[in-house]
Amino acid sequence: MPLKSSQIRYLRGLAHALKPIVAVGGKGLTPAVSTEFATALEYHELVKVKLAVDDREARVALVERLAAEAGAEVVQRVGKTATFYKANPERQRVELPR
Repeated sequence: MPLKSSQIRYLRGLAHALKPIVAVGGKGLTPAVSTEFATALEYHELVKVKLAVDDREARVALVERLAAEAGAEVVQRVGKTATFYKANPERQRVELPR
């Protein structure tokens, strides 16, 4: 289910104070990074990721790939940092506005 614009604004506000939990280094998206990202999303629901990729198109592709593999929504992309959201139906930590 895609997020509404009001929900994205709310999540961006929550994400402002967050520090990046996952970092994608020079080796790109390895299986270990994918696993760590999925685990972080499951636990936190709202996750910031730091991308150590200089090429803008490569960063955009990497963000889309991360979101697709984890089934997450991209909340925002700013420079080399991206924020993702994926609801955990078993243990909901973030209450979204309607």
